[in-house]
This record gives sequence, C-alpha cells and structure tokens, in this order.
Amino acid sequence: MAQAGNTYTVSLKNTHLDWGEYRNPTNRNPIKGEAYIPIPKRYAEEFQIFNSNYKKTGWGFNLFNASSSDGFLQNVPLLAQGCTNAGDIYAKQFSVQGDLKIIGDWYKACGVTPDHSIRVEFISDIDIKLEVI
Repeated sequence: MAQAGNTYTVSLKNTHLDWGEYRNPTNRNPIKGEAYIPIPKRYAEEFQIFNSNYKKTGWGFNLFNASSSDGFLQNVPLLAQGCTNAGDIYAKQFSVQGDLKIIGDWYKACGVTPDHSIRVEFISDIDIKLEVI
C-alpha cells in the first residue's frame, strides 16, 4: 500500500494525452478527450498500486482521492486500472473513476504536451497530489 511521501514523476507521450483517439481502437470507437496518467510498473510494484485483478479493491488499493497543485482537480476519485500483461495485479494507469475525460480536460487546461511530465505524490495512503511539470 502506498504511503505518505511516495512520489514518482512520469514523462507524458501522445498516447497518454489523447488515449481516446491515439490508441488503436480494437474494441470501441475513438472518443475525443480521453486521457490518463501512466503508472510505471516499477512504482506500481514498489507502492503496491493494484488494479481490479487484485484480491482487494477500494480505497488505498485501486482507488485514491486526488487533487492537482493548480486547483483544477479537487478531491476526485482516481482509479488505478489496466495492466501490462493479462491477469497482472499491478495497475498501469490512473484515470478519474467513471470519466476518462477529466484528466484530458486537466491536461488541456494546463496546456500539457508530450514535453511535460506529471508528478504523483502520495500525501497519505489514499490521498494524491498531482502536478504538471
């Protein structure tokens, strides 16, 4: 389980900024505005950030309370999801629970491009502060 002080910074790519259209849609039509925050595998393992394949879900396992340093995001439910290999228990990305467009809206409001990075800082085992760098 993540702890206060756990932090990582990740460089963004086009696929993170425009997930809804950039990816190769094999199971649904493209959706403009969808985006996510990547979780590098090493940090998912080190900080115990799980997806729904894990035996436990909910706050501190795959659900977190997130705010951004610029104030755009305030106490949004951030869901850890996806995996790099089928059945893996470690998450590969964060998105707002139930809305893949909110992160995209934040990126757009901040003028985020692939030249930017996101800093993810755990303030507690369930609270995250996000910052565009």
